[in-house]
Amino acid sequence: MTICRAIPLLLLVLMIFTDAQSATAGTSLKKISLMPLWSPQAQFAGYYVALDKGIYALHGIDLKILKAGAGHSPAQTLKDGGADFVLLWLSTALQQRSAGVKLVNVAQMVQKSSMMLISKKSSGIKTVTDMNGKKVGLWGGDLSIPPQILFARHAVKVREIQQSGTVNLFLRGGIDVTSAMWYNEYHTLLNSGVDLEELNVLSLNEQGMIFPEDGIYTLEKTLKQDPNLARSFVAASLEGWRYAFTNPDEALDIVIKYMREAEQPANRIHQKWMLGRMQHLMSSGNVQGATGVLKEQDYQAVGNSLRKAGLIREYPEYSTFIGRSNAGEK
Repeated sequence: MTICRAIPLLLLVLMIFTDAQSATAGTSLKKISLMPLWSPQAQFAGYYVALDKGIYALHGIDLKILKAGAGHSPAQTLKDGGADFVLLWLSTALQQRSAGVKLVNVAQMVQKSSMMLISKKSSGIKTVTDMNGKKVGLWGGDLSIPPQILFARHAVKVREIQQSGTVNLFLRGGIDVTSAMWYNEYHTLLNSGVDLEELNVLSLNEQGMIFPEDGIYTLEKTLKQDPNLARSFVAASLEGWRYAFTNPDEALDIVIKYMREAEQPANRIHQKWMLGRMQHLMSSGNVQGATGVLKEQDYQAVGNSLRKAGLIREYPEYSTFIGRSNAGEK
């Protein structure tokens, strides 16, 4: 008797499950693309995790992460229509907007600058003013903007040396000061055998250069055509980051898999450091604990700094620059 009564219930459950599967299968995913700032690494773990774990698909998105790195400009690719979403620093985005590219910020993942200027204590360089006339390694393009503005504020003129993707020139004594990101080159220096006590480390953020870095951007027309797409993309990306931070070992496995597919060197210890620093950067300085919201005071500060430096002529109102997404919603 009990078995007979259970069979109809089981059939009902199977029918509901089958209907749900059919509904999901009948829903077409929206094909979109994302271009990060660089090649696969833990700086972008959340996006690779969300892709690998099917989180984007659950949000109705068929995502392709485009090749990035040397020779690939996210800003130019977005402008040309080659990507639906890109990662940019706020300073870059404001320059693009001032140049006529109608892009908008839909989520601000990193709220401050993680760039550092590092010198050896033996050089006698302790402050920004001590760098006057010294050889300072700077990355090309937009990455040089924050330190250049810092030098201008202190009326310092340095001898700018083009810095590559390594810190070898600094280690060999070719430059007096090297640029470094907290989550990347700083750790590389420590792993190279240099004792932290031998270095002077100046954080741009601690020098008042609160320049938000990794943000998610899309074109204004893309947002207007499908506002729910931006909401879904940001929601899935945030979910991917939460999963990565909760499951760091699995996240590292995923990141390293994509690094090897891209034929990039993969050092797990270094990637672990990077993931940990990204967690700190993404959790600190948020608006009332909400992740992904660009603060208006930071936006205004960076805009004013770029205008005073002559890098932009004008910038839009905060409300115009911020695209509506679900960033920050709990």
